[in-house]
Amino acid sequence: MNDRLRLAVPNKGRLVEPTLQLLHDAGLVFESTDRSLVARVRNFDLDILFVRTNDVIEFVRDAVADLGVTGIDLLCESGVDLPRVRPLGYGQCRLTIAVPADSPYQSVDELSGLRVATAHPNTTRSYFAAQSVPVEVIPISGAVEVAPRLGLAEAIVDLVSSGSTMILNGLRPIGDVLPSEAVLVANPEAREGRATELAAIETMLSAVIAARDKKYLMMNAPSVKLDELQALLPGLSGPSVIPLAHDGMIAIHSVVGADEVWGLLPRLKGAGASGILVLPIEKIVQ
Repeated sequence: MNDRLRLAVPNKGRLVEPTLQLLHDAGLVFESTDRSLVARVRNFDLDILFVRTNDVIEFVRDAVADLGVTGIDLLCESGVDLPRVRPLGYGQCRLTIAVPADSPYQSVDELSGLRVATAHPNTTRSYFAAQSVPVEVIPISGAVEVAPRLGLAEAIVDLVSSGSTMILNGLRPIGDVLPSEAVLVANPEAREGRATELAAIETMLSAVIAARDKKYLMMNAPSVKLDELQALLPGLSGPSVIPLAHDGMIAIHSVVGADEVWGLLPRLKGAGASGILVLPIEKIVQ
């Protein structure tokens, strides 16, 4: 097992499903269940370790795992300095300062001398110290949103995705401490000693992430319309242009942002494109 790379991932929580999906989409073949502790990847020298969310960083730091998937918020809270291989494009949220909706406080500065409840005490202390705003940090685990209602604190610092939970609990944000998302981290010694193997994993994951917000467009058009269409389709390094059997006709292939597609289609048709195909992209290696 020591000859195989080890990747530590959370066994519970919001990062589990997107992490497993990313690994499967990258082409790694393995089986996992809710009770899995280790999953052996069949087509790559990699073992996936399923551990408690808060233990991922510790496993990587202590070289029990070579790589780990965690949140930026957890990494900052731990104070452990691990190399960040790359952000993973999911689990986006932010560590936000909030107060009761009927509170008189409108800015972070106004919290001076007050109590702030949070499950991220280290990050919260560092933030307020950097802002030169003295507060009393009240460490609390779970149900942070109810702290003001229970009289434990005048404000909270908590993770927010859509903000709907905060609104339901009668809170309003007054500032952000830290943006967060899932990130791939590495053990420093493994980063040096097993650089080639870690680079292979990074390439696999990066290829999937790069493709997720792209679409592949294929279309036919009169060759005299090439300049006009090319101006609409910059692609990754310019569109590919292929002559067709019919004189004066070409095929144009291009990679575009997924959020651009529906705005582009009517403009492409208006510029003379026809037979337009919009296809998903599995991977992009750049």
